[in-house]
Amino acid sequence: MAAALSIAAIIVAIAFAVLVGYIAQTLSAAKRTLNNVADTLEGLEKQVEGITSETTLLLEKTNDLAADITNKSANLDNVFYGVDELGGTFFKLTQSLSRLSSNISKTSTEDVEKATQAVKWGTAVMNLINKKK
Repeated sequence: MAAALSIAAIIVAIAFAVLVGYIAQTLSAAKRTLNNVADTLEGLEKQVEGITSETTLLLEKTNDLAADITNKSANLDNVFYGVDELGGTFFKLTQSLSRLSSNISKTSTEDVEKATQAVKWGTAVMNLINKKK
């Protein structure tokens, strides 16, 4: 029995040694993997820093552009207001010209009637004068 215990202890020792060997290999592979992950994260951190600075510059330029567009839009509002006023002025001018044309037409019609009357009276007077002679 002592021999069986000795053999069992030797088997346990060998199994433990094999187990420790596999655990050492696994830990070594895990260490290499973690070192690769650390290197990758360092590279990623540098890239993120570059992206962050570029994004900050882009955001500043975007804000400047938005302010410029707002300013130019306000200036265009004045132009559109002026165009609107000019349109109103042209509308009033057109109305005035239409009224003037209507008045001229009406006056010319009345004047034609008066002229016709005057010609008739003039003819009648000339006929009377000619008859008396």
